[in-house]
Amino acid sequence: MVHDRRSALSGYVSGLLSSGRTVFTAEDAERTLGIGHGAFLDAAERLQRREALLNPRQGFYVIVPPQYASWGAPPPAWYIDPLMRREGEAYYVGLLKAAEFHGATHHAVMEFQVVSSKRLARIRSGRSLIVFYFRKDMESVAAGIEDRKTDTGTMKVSSAALTALDLLRYPQASGGIDTIATVLSDLGQKIDPVQLADLSGEVERSVVQRLGYLLEHFGHDAQAGPMLEALQARAALPWIELDRQEVRDPDFAPEPRQRHPRWRIIVRRVPQVDA
Repeated sequence: MVHDRRSALSGYVSGLLSSGRTVFTAEDAERTLGIGHGAFLDAAERLQRREALLNPRQGFYVIVPPQYASWGAPPPAWYIDPLMRREGEAYYVGLLKAAEFHGATHHAVMEFQVVSSKRLARIRSGRSLIVFYFRKDMESVAAGIEDRKTDTGTMKVSSAALTALDLLRYPQASGGIDTIATVLSDLGQKIDPVQLADLSGEVERSVVQRLGYLLEHFGHDAQAGPMLEALQARAALPWIELDRQEVRDPDFAPEPRQRHPRWRIIVRRVPQVDA
């Protein structure tokens, strides 16, 4: 009987895969196969030991196609949307991963970065690591979230404009000012300046100042212009550091090399861009 249950789940998984589906829930499988939860878990565990199945969240399963057996899992883009629907949380793929999807590929992205409306634990998925960054105001940036086709459906990805803002808003996820500058040098021309100006009102003023300086530094004045107008309408701008890391220890902070009067940015070291 146990062998029959395991075979039944294996057949169920194969059938889903042949129809182009790579995810299912425990509830769906139990209902379709007419088995109890304990029997399902026994059968699923065996498939997991054979590395044919992945269980990134309780009750949610990802099928590992044969071509991805050596990776231990298919790409997260294949299942991030149904996973987040299962979590019941708004999300978008963002930061360096979104920049990669927009063509900024100077840096190999080691994490699959997701911005979510809830704080979630990271997921080890085969060779991939899915890392979540929290944003409580997801509705306010809805205009900067796009649907993008994947091999198995769609996923939500931040636009070039929202990606640029997030790179400065989540510097711990972006690899530091040099990485951010390198990505923006590629991403700048793809930014919609009107959308950027609209979205800039939803983030901290300091984020907008730093982004504006970097865009102008790389010659993307057209993208930065409307954002500057929107920023100046908010309040008088204080002087801020381009890179807060440079002044963590005041005793070792370099002397300012320049002060940018339009964005009111103090530059102690000009960012280095990878060739």
